[in-house]
Amino acid sequence: MSQQPSTPDPALTTLVGLAAYTELAAFGLLAARSADAPDLGARQTLATAAGDSLGRQERLLGLTTVVGPGGAAAAMAPFDGVLADFDARTTPSGWAEGLLKAVVGLGVAQDLCRELAAGLADDAADFVAAVGEPRPADPATAVLAAAAAADGVLSARLALWGRRVVGEALGLVPVLLAAHPPLAELAARARAADDDGGASVQAWLVSRLTAEHTRRMDRLGLAA
Repeated sequence: MSQQPSTPDPALTTLVGLAAYTELAAFGLLAARSADAPDLGARQTLATAAGDSLGRQERLLGLTTVVGPGGAAAAMAPFDGVLADFDARTTPSGWAEGLLKAVVGLGVAQDLCRELAAGLADDAADFVAAVGEPRPADPATAVLAAAAAADGVLSARLALWGRRVVGEALGLVPVLLAAHPPLAELAARARAADDDGGASVQAWLVSRLTAEHTRRMDRLGLAA
């Protein structure tokens, strides 16, 4: 008697779709910043970082049997356009601001996916390994930190810009949870597993994301 295929976990499928879409967005932003980078070294570094995003996307899509050959677009379709409002509200005024938008905005999205993965069961470790742990030596972060360290005026401007970008990015969290019940369920499971008091699921999640953002800005040498 043949064994029937297991029913895909809708929470995992939804989270993979979000994470894969985030990596595709990261690729686009990093590739654009590579094209207009001020020097050849930065151009190559950011191009490599963009390629790494596609590599992570491929590993993520391999975690669910729902995504077969040519199914990547279908997996990401529920999230198509979810960043449109964020993009409209965070139009950079120059190359450095554009790169910080990629580092901060998409960093928050990646952090969100990692936090939600705590609500998965057996797939959690595989998901986190595929999306990657926070990367202190991220090449885009290194390029931006060097630019900020060399220009005090730019550094101050980027610190302000980072606050605006993270505010807009965090504003997407309740929108995503409301629009995608499997993500809200993952958030509730992750919150239940973390005994830190009586904070609501949304407050707990935003607090976790804000803390990671502060560490990211520290790595950039910028005030959060």
